[in-house]
Amino acid sequence: MHNNQFIQQAKNFIPVKIISTGAALPEGKLTSEELDRKLNKPNGYCLKRSGIEYRYHADYQLNQADLAAQALNDALIRNDILPESIDLLICASALKVQALPYTAAHILAASTLPDKTATFDVNVSCVSFITALNLAACLLNSGSYKRIAIVAAELASRGLNWEDEESSLIFGDGAACAIVERGDGQSGILSFLQETYPAGVDFCQIKAGGTRRNLRAGMEDHDFLFQMDGKPLFRLASSLIEVFMSKLLQLSGLRLEDIATVVPHQASHLSLEHMRKRLKIANEALIDIYRFRGNQVGASIPSALHEAVITSRFQANNPAMLVGTAAGLTFAGMIVLP
Repeated sequence: MHNNQFIQQAKNFIPVKIISTGAALPEGKLTSEELDRKLNKPNGYCLKRSGIEYRYHADYQLNQADLAAQALNDALIRNDILPESIDLLICASALKVQALPYTAAHILAASTLPDKTATFDVNVSCVSFITALNLAACLLNSGSYKRIAIVAAELASRGLNWEDEESSLIFGDGAACAIVERGDGQSGILSFLQETYPAGVDFCQIKAGGTRRNLRAGMEDHDFLFQMDGKPLFRLASSLIEVFMSKLLQLSGLRLEDIATVVPHQASHLSLEHMRKRLKIANEALIDIYRFRGNQVGASIPSALHEAVITSRFQANNPAMLVGTAAGLTFAGMIVLP
């Protein structure tokens, strides 16, 4: 099928072109064997439990905004893009540098982009990038901006509760960036869908850092650490994902077999296996970097997208699906024509 046929079948096609991607990792590489020793577990325990060979954890001196700026700079360099050509910077991170000001302002200060560049945050936890990409496409088509950088950077390791084995083994730090413009109308978003199910709002959370838990409202030290009730979260997500995917495909006018590449949130080895088996996504179509990155929260999807780009699995005339779940419980998905 040709690009024009894909575009004609989509109900709400939005032109947009991803012109470059980039990524960055902190220096600290943490293997599961090292975690075995750190947590006094037998050899092979953490690999079996997490499905991760190694992930990256930053030291306490690394600034989250600096890591984001490294990913942005990587995307600029890869396609010789001038920093001054970017007229909007969107931060698509789940975790903040601080409560105020918003994280995109910190990233701009750390980057090579010019002062006065417009900035804002989009935060939908782990699916922030998908939402930000849809918003960027709308802004580009409105004529408000000509070239937009979307950056996600996460230092999840700083919020891990090492007493909670279920969640502490699976997270990694990292950053990724995509630079987009409107393009010539031959590439873009074939469908976008986002749904939130508040029944899962307390299954995955960090309670402190806002108005709910603070010095005046009352808080405990563990309120600043990540908390996850994994079994009910997985049950709820797995009960809804097939219907969600069906709706997303219907909006695009495509079938699953038309999708050349699936770029999922790297939530866990169980979630990726669920996609392979129950959703019948072939191994060669699925971008799986989880074994060497872990769950990078909001940086997970753009990092996987960057992997698809640099391994030539994100190419014109080959539709790709970006999909994931996030704390909320929120689902987001997008089918794009590169």
